[in-house]
Amino acid sequence: MVGISDGDSITVRCSDRPQERVRIAEIDAPERSQPFGKAAKARASELAFGKQVELEVVGRDRYGRVVGKVRLPDGTDFGREMIRSGLAWRYLSYSKDASLSSVEVEARSGRRGLWADSQSPTPPWEFRRNKTNSMKQRKKRRRN
Repeated sequence: MVGISDGDSITVRCSDRPQERVRIAEIDAPERSQPFGKAAKARASELAFGKQVELEVVGRDRYGRVVGKVRLPDGTDFGREMIRSGLAWRYLSYSKDASLSSVEVEARSGRRGLWADSQSPTPPWEFRRNKTNSMKQRKKRRRN
């Protein structure tokens, strides 16, 4: 493990290839500018920074980043732990592991992490979509 970008993106160095940015499979954590974004990054650092992890590559995203599952030294699944901590959602559009939903429900009912303040925080995919739409509207207003 080389670095933590945010709650769902890390940089790893593998013995057989150069360091690579990895998007954690099946989860979506708050963006850095969202409430709990910094807490998600801090939790990710606590879990994995400076530790030797196991990476299972499951594909690449549209930005060319590796998408993978990460196992921590004790065998814990990094993504599952982020959801359990209440600092990530199961990314329904990309998740095949239905058991992650029950982990999220536990975090919600336990009011952990982002669920402590609200029962309906804005998921990152909605935050990004709203941000993109706002930027498009601003550009359109500038042109007119």
